[in-house]
Amino acid sequence: MAGYQQLQAIQQALAPLPALDSSGYFQRLLFQVKRALDNNRDDARNLDEAHHWLLQIADCLNYPPNSPAHRDRHFTGHQVAANMEALINSFRYSKTQRPQSVLFSGLRKRWCLHQHELLPCYDIPGLPQDNSQLESLFEHLRRRQRRTSGRKSTRELRDFAQAQILFQAQSEASLLEQIRQVPLADYYSWQSRLRLAESPRQFIQALHHNALATMDRLVKQYLSTCASPATGNSSNQLSIPP
Repeated sequence: MAGYQQLQAIQQALAPLPALDSSGYFQRLLFQVKRALDNNRDDARNLDEAHHWLLQIADCLNYPPNSPAHRDRHFTGHQVAANMEALINSFRYSKTQRPQSVLFSGLRKRWCLHQHELLPCYDIPGLPQDNSQLESLFEHLRRRQRRTSGRKSTRELRDFAQAQILFQAQSEASLLEQIRQVPLADYYSWQSRLRLAESPRQFIQALHHNALATMDRLVKQYLSTCASPATGNSSNQLSIPP
């Protein structure tokens, strides 16, 4: 839309010039600008309408909460759900309006799947609507660890970054006392669940980064599994993340 609006501004600025241009340069330039505007007018109109619907969705969700328009507004999860259902029911578009149809399809699908995970932030004081600040903090910790250690990998943050964020201690002894309050078995259990949840994303990332090495590793793992005797142990099974 920004590019289309720039072309409109160029057309408006060049409109009085062609009659004064003896070389015909501005006439040819204006012709190209008009053709680009004519060819993309319907798409720009549909995109502008889809953007208008997107702003209504953000307003319905009271997002972002720190913006001047939403700072003093307070809704319960039930009110947000009712407003969102009304907005979805009022959404109108034709089959030829692709931006609107894509937006509506994505909105309806994600609202049906994740509305129960989104609504508690309106009823629990202090619970943020997104994890942007948390991701920013983890990124700060990663940059600091790279500077102090000189290593590119920051895998250690998966084990210790939670302590840097959750625990507030005046001394190392106090920090150690707080950490010891978490049962070691529960800690390892949750760490295992975290690694299991991240394995599909890590596999896809590795596949995109170096498909040959990733597939070669899987083939070697498969050959090793076939060569080893069947013991019924799950560690000897070839596992590919879904």
